[in-house]
Amino acid sequence: MNKLLTRNHPRRPGGGTRSTLQLVVVGLTLSGCITVGPDYQPVEPAAPAAWHTELQQGLTAGQVDSATLAHWWTVLEDPQLSELEERAVTGNLELKVAQARVNEARALRGISQAQLFPTLDAEAAASKSRSSASGGSGRELKHYAAGFDAGWEVDVFGGGRRSVEAAQAGLESTQEQLNGVLVTLLAEVALNYVEVRTYQARLEATEANLAALQENYEINFSHYQAGLISELSAQESLRILESARARIPAFETGLAAAKNRLAVLLGETPGSLHQELRQRLGIPELPASVVIGIPAETLRLRPDVRAAERNLAAQTARIGVATAELYPKFQLAGTLGLESIAARDLFQSTSRVWGLGPSASWRVFDAGAIRQNILVQNARQEQALIHYEATILRALEEVENALVAYAQEQLRKTSISKAATAAERAAQLAQDQYQAGLVAFNNVLDAQRALLLLQDELAQSNGAATANLVRLYKAFGGGWDSSLIQPAAN
Repeated sequence: MNKLLTRNHPRRPGGGTRSTLQLVVVGLTLSGCITVGPDYQPVEPAAPAAWHTELQQGLTAGQVDSATLAHWWTVLEDPQLSELEERAVTGNLELKVAQARVNEARALRGISQAQLFPTLDAEAAASKSRSSASGGSGRELKHYAAGFDAGWEVDVFGGGRRSVEAAQAGLESTQEQLNGVLVTLLAEVALNYVEVRTYQARLEATEANLAALQENYEINFSHYQAGLISELSAQESLRILESARARIPAFETGLAAAKNRLAVLLGETPGSLHQELRQRLGIPELPASVVIGIPAETLRLRPDVRAAERNLAAQTARIGVATAELYPKFQLAGTLGLESIAARDLFQSTSRVWGLGPSASWRVFDAGAIRQNILVQNARQEQALIHYEATILRALEEVENALVAYAQEQLRKTSISKAATAAERAAQLAQDQYQAGLVAFNNVLDAQRALLLLQDELAQSNGAATANLVRLYKAFGGGWDSSLIQPAAN
C-alpha cells in the first residue's frame, strides 16, 4: 500500500468517493472509443461453380442432406459398422486430446477477457522490531496493517479487446480442428472395417478354390502313379495348389492388423475385436446414388477450411494487439485499509488509510522494436491468408480425386465381375473337356489359375469401391455433428 499518499493528503468528506467515481467514468468512456489495428473482414472461399469431374456411376448433383452427411456411414446399412463408429466417438484417445485442446483454448480466452477488468489484492501484515540500545532508544516498535490494493489498466486503444478477439477466433479454430479429428476418425474406422471385410472375402474366395485345387491334385497324382499322365502335369497341379495356399498367411496377417488398428481407433487394446469380428460378413454395398453438392457448399462444411479461416481472423486481431503498444497506457490504482502501531487500535476510525491516483506510461524509444513487431504480425497474417487459400485448393483437389476414384472403381469392378464370371465358366468347361479327353491338363491349370486371380481381384475391387465412398464423404467434410461430441459451452 502507498503510505505516502495517506500521510500527505488528508481525506476530505466525500472528496475521495467523488474523485474515484469520476476517474472510473472517464476510464470506462475512454476504453470503448478507440480500437487500433485492422478490422477483420470475413473471406469467402473462392470456389468454382461446379465440379470438373463428370458425375456418373450413381453420383448425382443436388442439395446435400445435412443429417445424411453428418451420419454418412448409415447409407452402407451395416449395423456393426454403425456400432463401431459410436464406440469410436466415445473411446478414441486422439479425439479426447482434441477436446482437451478446446478446453485449453477456452481457458486462454478467459485469461484474455480477465485482463480487461480491474484487479483487487488483499493483504495483512504485523511486525515487531527493536532498535539498538547503544545507538538508539532501545525501544520495541510494533506495526499492524490490513487492506486492499486495486489496479486497472484502461484499454483506451483496444489492445486488450483485440487480444480477446484473437483468443475467441483461436478457440473457434480449435473447435474446428476437433471437428476435423472427428471427420478423420469416423472415416478411418470405416476404412479399417472395410479392410477387415475385404480380407475375409479374399480368404473365403481362396479357400473355396483350394478345395477344388486339392481335389484336382489328388486326381492327377493318382493318374501319374498309374502312368496315365506325366510327372510334369502332377507337379504343375501341385504348384498351383501350394501357390494358392501360400496366399492365406498374408491374408491372415493383413486381417489381424486391420482388426488391431480398428481396436486402437476405438480406444481398446489390440486383439479385443478379433472374436467380435470373427464372423465373415460381406463387404458393405454401395447405395444406388450419392448426392453431390456444389463446391462452395463443400468448402463451407469442411473443418480444415473453417479452421484456416478462423486462424486468419485471429492473426488479423494480433496486428491490433501489436499496434496498441505504440500508444500510451493508462492505469488507475487505489488503496483502502487500516494501519496502526497497536493491535487494539487497528479497527478504529483513526486507523483508516486510503489512496487513489491515475498514472500513464508511454514507451518513447525502443529502436523500432514495436513497429518491427507490427511488421511481424502483418507478415504472419499474410501467411495465414496464403495457408487459407492453399487449404481451399487442397480441399477441392481431394474431392475431385475422390469423385474420379469412386466412379472409375465401379467401372473397373463391373469389368472384373464379368471376367470372373467368364473365368468360372471357362474353368468348368476346361475341367469337363479334360475329363472327356478333349484337351490337355494344362488348359485346366490355366483356367483355374485365372479364376483364382480374378476372384481375388474382384474381392479387392469390391472393398476399394466401398472405401472410395468413405473417402468421398470424408472429402465432403462429412461426419462431424455437435450431437456426437459435447464440448463445454462457449
